[in-house]
Amino acid sequence: MKRSPITQRFAVALVAAGLTLSACSSSTGDAGGTTADGTFAVWDPYPQFDGGSQWAKVIENCGTQAGVKVERQAYDTSDLTNKVLLAAQQGVAPNVLVVDNPVVSTLAEAGVLKANQDTGLDASKASPNLVTAAESDGKTYGVPIGANTLALYYNKAVLTAAGVDPASIKDWASLDAALAKVAAAGKKGITFSAIGTEEGTFQFLPWFWGAGAQLTDLSSPQAVAAVELWKSWLDKGYAPNSVIGNTQTTSWQEFATGEYAFAENGTWQLGNAKKAGFEYGVIPIPSRTGGVAPAPTGGEFVTVPAQDDKDSEATAAKIANCLTSPDTVLATDTALTYVSAVASVQDQQVAAQPELQVWVDAVKSAKGRTGDNLGTRYPRISQPLWTAVQAALTASKAPADALKDAQAAAASAK
Repeated sequence: MKRSPITQRFAVALVAAGLTLSACSSSTGDAGGTTADGTFAVWDPYPQFDGGSQWAKVIENCGTQAGVKVERQAYDTSDLTNKVLLAAQQGVAPNVLVVDNPVVSTLAEAGVLKANQDTGLDASKASPNLVTAAESDGKTYGVPIGANTLALYYNKAVLTAAGVDPASIKDWASLDAALAKVAAAGKKGITFSAIGTEEGTFQFLPWFWGAGAQLTDLSSPQAVAAVELWKSWLDKGYAPNSVIGNTQTTSWQEFATGEYAFAENGTWQLGNAKKAGFEYGVIPIPSRTGGVAPAPTGGEFVTVPAQDDKDSEATAAKIANCLTSPDTVLATDTALTYVSAVASVQDQQVAAQPELQVWVDAVKSAKGRTGDNLGTRYPRISQPLWTAVQAALTASKAPADALKDAQAAAASAK
């Protein structure tokens, strides 16, 4: 049977999301879209927040302000994209969707999402570098609800024992010098996640971009330098071999032992850092020659999926605008442990918690993984990249050879 253009677009989107079209014939078991009694559906990737949470109350209040009743459903991030694609194909997409930022371009290309200019959703107050993750072919789809990113946590006692001033770390050379001092003092250097998944790419990108490399050229000399940096840390014993299989959670567990000088991790570990039992600090990840390296943005976008009824889309945009308004996001981003996407709210966050200043600075320098108009090409670039990093760290290939193969694989991927 010949597929219609819209079915073909969903097929491409499912493949981009790592899913299969065969699942499309079955029901999701969940209703989306406006129900017969006028209830609006809001889907999000926060199952950790129940109906009594601050986040749930924000959604309910935004529905009230828009003059409608809302029903929230929460799914694991890995499940949400699948459910939304299937629901959209069946004509029952939710009215408002909160979704991980790299997925926005996939859903937009599949025709699941409406562009902001068509619904009245307003991204003008959000930081432009964050909004780029939702830009596709000159249009913007959604508004960032907040952001997280990566920086370097450090153990104050370990650095003091090694005679290292964290303020002296401004570039790769000074970081290497600090790691050498830590090793000479008999301490452990740095831990991070280099696992062969998107998590590994996420953690590698600050070093990749910080070297001046671009995702459109994985085999550039700058890219090679970034892989060689990580490889040198394993060779010198500055980083443990366990990083090859570490997730961001397991690398944090290593840091939490109190034995490591540094850990690359994100804002989501702040609560755990306060419970670690030792004094810690945070510095930005340095670029190769100085300054703050662009780190990838994590966090979700509030979007408006396409509906048959334009009035429903307009009302959904009112709910979405409420969820991302400066008056709302301070409480929301605090609950989600996000740095706000709105500059004025970032100032309020820092005033309440001065230790967030490093994270605000990191978010200001951050980049969307699907930015530079990569869109749905990003997954086809990320996988060869993490494969190359794994090959180099396990010494199965030289860094330059691994990245040459990665670039060939990315270029040939369909």
